[in-house]
Amino acid sequence: MVDSVLIVGGGTAGWMTAAYLSAALEKSVSITVVESARTPRIGVGEATFSTVRHFFEYLGLDESEWLPKCAGGYKLAIKFQNWRGDDTHFYHPFERLRTAEGFSLADWWVAGSGAGRPFDQACYIAPALCEAQRSPRMMGGALFASELDSHLGRSTLEQQRAQFPYAYHFDADLVAEYLAGYATARGVRRIVDDVVDVEQDERGWIRSIRSKHSGDLTAGLYVDCTGFRGLLINQTLGEQFESFQDVLPNNRAVALRVPREDARDMEPYTTARAMDAGWMWTIPLYRRNGHGYVYSDEYTSPDDAETALRAAVAPGRDDLEANHIRMRIGRNRDSWVKNCVSIGLSSAFVEPLESTGIFFIQHAIEQLVKHFPGPDMDPHLARSYNARIARAVDGVKEFLVLHYVAAERNDNDYWRDAKVRSVPDGLAERMEQAKTHLLDEESIYPHYHGFESYSWNTMLLGLGAGPTKGRPVLRHLDPAAAHKEFTQLTAEAAVMTERLPSCYEYLTSIQPH
Repeated sequence: MVDSVLIVGGGTAGWMTAAYLSAALEKSVSITVVESARTPRIGVGEATFSTVRHFFEYLGLDESEWLPKCAGGYKLAIKFQNWRGDDTHFYHPFERLRTAEGFSLADWWVAGSGAGRPFDQACYIAPALCEAQRSPRMMGGALFASELDSHLGRSTLEQQRAQFPYAYHFDADLVAEYLAGYATARGVRRIVDDVVDVEQDERGWIRSIRSKHSGDLTAGLYVDCTGFRGLLINQTLGEQFESFQDVLPNNRAVALRVPREDARDMEPYTTARAMDAGWMWTIPLYRRNGHGYVYSDEYTSPDDAETALRAAVAPGRDDLEANHIRMRIGRNRDSWVKNCVSIGLSSAFVEPLESTGIFFIQHAIEQLVKHFPGPDMDPHLARSYNARIARAVDGVKEFLVLHYVAAERNDNDYWRDAKVRSVPDGLAERMEQAKTHLLDEESIYPHYHGFESYSWNTMLLGLGAGPTKGRPVLRHLDPAAAHKEFTQLTAEAAVMTERLPSCYEYLTSIQPH
């Protein structure tokens, strides 16, 4: 049996993997992490999906314990600003659409039953909470949607039945250190050393990892968490990396960490603001904001991108250090090759627009546990693993391409070119269908990729690419039930906005004294 795992690389991917495997496999498998003290961490993945709570609950970690130690905050939605070129905005929340007479409120809104309000405000509660900077939890810890606050135990992403209403913002470096403490307390061996060579056997499989001070390190299974370098999977095993830059051209980012002038001014959402050559993120942490400009170097230079970012979020703060990042956009043809599995940036990355970096890590770890090999290294397990990873990444690729193709902004070459690039197979047909009626679970990308039909429809309507007329059948149905749902939703949002504390106020209440 495979009784040892060597994870090469720490950071978020390495320590999420080590912590999860130590919980899932307990002490039957020895786990080692070797990481270099000289390798800088990217830290892009500071925003998450709401499904990340499956990860922390699987480990038995309570939010009130780990979140304050990681400068954490809440994320109820992503605020998309200026994607139509007029500085307007809409929210993409973690919230399924309500229904009336068998049709979603989005269908009824398109048909004219939304009382003239913007789509997101008419159909979701989250936008009102975001605008009021509200916490999703009451003082004392009760969730505003109490029926969704059950313990998950050892469940996985694909077992999610209800849509949990929030995700997290956190300092990825602090999360990595927190999980390192969790993992090492459960027997994971931590080696801080530089890898100087990788030795292969006669089959081309990895035989050992040679480190500068600790010598040769061996294992039954190797996990590559070396980031964009892909030290094991690409540089050693020669696995082909399939670029997505033909459809997702953003290949660089520049980031700043900016203290807030008023720490209490804390937004419970990520902002994605369209810029001239990409978009800018704002991720509020407990006492600072993370800002970054994701762009294509075909349309602007690193210096100009940094200048634009500083002017937008930190004028006069030349003392703040900028972190420039080259991004490898795409995925490995196979993420599991021979006796090596790549997880994190060494496996795939499709830019941080919908906060999918942590999601990809979590999904890969869960699939590794489900496909954990025996002594024969059954190739069927590897093939199944690779198919699931590839399908999830390809689905996210298609969803992100939709953002650029559907966006109404059209004022320069960057945004005009986004409308004429080729699109992934299936997306053109889906967008054509969406001109006449909204999508459903049968018509979005068909494999698991983390996004449901409400997300696809939210982006289509928010970006200006959805249908302009309701489904013909709605003309034959009484809209009274839909009007009642719209009214009730608005009333609930008003009550919650009044009762809930601010995001900063609640997070302050759970800080360690």
